Parts: sequence; structure tokens; C-alpha cells
Amino acid sequence: MIRTLMVATALATLASPAFAETITVAPGDGAQERLQEALILAEPGDEIVLEAGRFALTDGLSLDVDGVTLRGAGMHASVLDFSSQQGSGEGLLVTSDMVTLRDFGMENPKGDGIKSKGADNIVYQGVRVTWTNGPDSTNGAYGIYPVESTGILIDGAEVSGASDAGIYVGQSSKITVRNSIASYNVAGIEIENSRKAIVERNYVTGNTGGILVFDLPGLPVKNGGEVLVRNNLVANNTTPNFAPEGNIVASVRRGTGIMVMANEVVWIGQNMLYDNPTAPIMVIAYPLSFDDAEYNPYPREITIDYNQTDEGGTDPQFEGAEQLLAAFGGALPPVMWDGLEDSEWATLMVHPDMAGWSVNLPEQGAGIESANPGPLDVAVIGQPISIEGWGAPEELEARLK
Repeated sequence: MIRTLMVATALATLASPAFAETITVAPGDGAQERLQEALILAEPGDEIVLEAGRFALTDGLSLDVDGVTLRGAGMHASVLDFSSQQGSGEGLLVTSDMVTLRDFGMENPKGDGIKSKGADNIVYQGVRVTWTNGPDSTNGAYGIYPVESTGILIDGAEVSGASDAGIYVGQSSKITVRNSIASYNVAGIEIENSRKAIVERNYVTGNTGGILVFDLPGLPVKNGGEVLVRNNLVANNTTPNFAPEGNIVASVRRGTGIMVMANEVVWIGQNMLYDNPTAPIMVIAYPLSFDDAEYNPYPREITIDYNQTDEGGTDPQFEGAEQLLAAFGGALPPVMWDGLEDSEWATLMVHPDMAGWSVNLPEQGAGIESANPGPLDVAVIGQPISIEGWGAPEELEARLK
């Protein structure tokens, strides 16, 4: 019995953080090799610390060890500079679980900024990713890019200049994106083919489109939904679209605030939306043809609670905008619906104090030229939805500093 207890105690001690190491990496000559070596040789529980300064890097970095923390002295103090990156991949690729990324900046990666793939229970805190030349189609597609994961917490991040989405979460579940700034990207924040996501208390400004909740065909993970978008400031999203041709976000109209496409069970409320001159809130079906037999292109059970908005679409980027503006007295109402729905589902419920209009397209895939616009005629919101189990797991909160 005593021997068994001694062995158990020894194993518990070996597994405890007492044996974790702190590995400090300084900027300067050889930073690329020294930092990548630290990421390769790290053991679970180790902390890799970036000293203050600018790390001139020539290639992407990777981490595939569970339970590692990579932290700097601050998002403007410890900067990973990829301006001289030779390849076209990510700045940092994470493929391991229980990783914490905190308090450092990244500038000018040739591809995506920080990508985590299949990395469960990951925390991004106080991380900055930017392309210093401003909005440009040659910038990387995504700034912060977790995909195919369960358990994602993004808190206090800043992303600008991405040619697709600043903060993008795809094919994942149990997600929280909060207290972050997404500016001068094509899409500020995008939740795609994902479930149980909470997007709250973010400042989303200067993008082409502010917050996008999309579900797309042809992906391994389908049927996005259960997304809560609340208490965000979504303002001045008037940057012309600079996505490379062929990207789905290349179709996002300048001046889009919050856009829901083909999702189910999405709740939008208590946001502040100003100067999003195509539409403060837009709910639409997937507009293109598709071959995915399991895909539903229609929005289902979308709830628009009360949001503070300005007069709405004062400069919509649609064909026939002048006639539309004239018909609605100079500004399109804040909530726009394309009028397309799955006949077996309730499509849209709107707070009675939120004005709206319907494009009334005749069928999925039809263009704006076939519209028959008119006032919005949908159900009034009912009981609040349950968000139990939505958002990042509570245990991720303990890793915040």
C-alpha cells in the first residue's frame, strides 16, 4: 500500500507544473532559429517568453506540443516581424491542444497570421496581427485563424489589414470572441460553419463588412448555427472590398454591418451599429449555385432583438440604389432580408422597434435585378433562447492573465 502511494505521488509530481520550464528568447541575430528551436523542444507545461523587441523572421513558425504558453511583453512590445518572410505560409501554425498565445504582435506575414488547426482548448489573449501597408489584396487572408477545433477563446486581440477576415473561426465549436478590435479588413470578424459561438464586446470598424456569420457548402463541417452576437460596436465599415477575386467575401458589399448567411439559430441584440451604409443588419440565403446535397442555403430561426442603429442604408451598394432610396424616403431601414426561406422553418423574427425591408427575391440564386422590394413582414421575437453550453469552456478563463 505504501509503495503504491509513493508511486502515485511520484507520478503526480512529475505531471505537475513544478517541472515546467520558462524558456526566454531574445530578439537579434539568429532569432528565427532560436525561437523555432524553443517551439520544437518545449515540453507540455513550458512557457516560451519573448523578450521585448522586434524579431526579424524569414520563415513561418510552428508549434505542435500540447500545453505550451507563448507569451511576450505586450502586443506592441514583442513583435514578430515577417516583412522578410521567404515563404507564403502562416506566420505561426499551431496544431496542438491546450496552447495559450498571449501578449505579442505579428506584422506582415506573407500568408495568414496565426493559424491553429485541430487545436482544441486554445486561448488567444492580447495578440495583435497587422499588415502595415493597410488594406491590400496582396495581404494574407486571415489574421487570427482557428479552424477545426473545440474550445476557442479570443480575448483582447487586435487585427487589421486581412484580405479576407481579421478574426476568422471556421468549422469549430464552443467559441468566444470578445473585447477585440477588428479594423480595415475585408471582414472584421467571421464565424463560419461553426456552432455554439458568442461574439461580444468587440469594436469592429473600418472594414468592408463588420461581423459575418456564414454557412458555406462543400466543407467537411456543415450546418453552422447557435451563434450569439451581442454588445458589439459595429461602426464605419465603409472600406471598399479588397478581397482577391473569387473569394466568397469578395461579394460582401461595402457598408455591411452584421451579415447572417444560411445559418440557423442566430441571435443578434444590444449591438450599436452606425455608418454601415449598405445595411446595418443583413439576413440572406447563400446566393450561388452548389452541389452539396447536405447543405441548406437558407437562414433559419434568426432573431434580431433590439439594436441601436442610425437611419440605416444611406448609400447601399446595390443596382437600383437610387430608386430604392427614393422608395424608402432616403434611407433603407436597418434590417434587410432577401426574402428567401426554407418553408419548413421559421426564418426571421425581429424586435418590433427594429424597422426593416425585404428584397423579396423570387428564388435562391436570383440577383438583385429580380427584386420586388417592400416592407418587412415577419414575426415578432418571442422568448429568449437558451445559450447554455455556448461559448468557450469555462476552464479556459483560468488561463487568462
